Amino acid sequence: MLAAVCLIATSATEQHHLDVQVFDQRGLPLQGAVVEIARPAGDARPLSFAGRIAMAQRNETFVPGTLIVPLDATVAFPNLDTVRHSIYSFSRPARFQIDLYGTDQTRSRQFTIPGTVALGCHIHDQMRGYLRITTTPYAARSDLDGLATITNLPEGTYAVTVWHPRGAGREGEWHGTIRLGEDHANRLTIETR
Repeated sequence: MLAAVCLIATSATEQHHLDVQVFDQRGLPLQGAVVEIARPAGDARPLSFAGRIAMAQRNETFVPGTLIVPLDATVAFPNLDTVRHSIYSFSRPARFQIDLYGTDQTRSRQFTIPGTVALGCHIHDQMRGYLRITTTPYAARSDLDGLATITNLPEGTYAVTVWHPRGAGREGEWHGTIRLGEDHANRLTIETR
């Protein structure tokens, strides 16, 4: 199974941005892919993302299904369901277990090792969620249309990592290089399972 990743650089403006659209082998948008651009040398942008860092449980589902988390951040796990949940992970970056807790309760945990943390619930086997712990502020998750936008990048050549739960590469990752510049478009293809 192949997924095409189209990287399109905009023309030179005050804020350069990179639009990344991810498709599966049938040409359908691939939601939940995380695109990470390596931090440029000398970059001092803070490692943070807008909004609350939370992975909720709602309708016996982790919401959002994939969450980008800055290294050393604490993630809140609010239970918005009418049933109790537990959370566990056997992933290398974070092996842990949060015991059962009920409606409108929240538990939290700090994540200090970069990589992907797969989440599950001991009570509801169908529940799956993913935390992508990153060391770069230049990261975005693809939406329903498979589109992710990374902003505030100067023109240049960058190492890029694309991660998806079905990614066929080691740890679900694809690694490559892209160039962001005026009128320069990048197209990548990654293999998925």
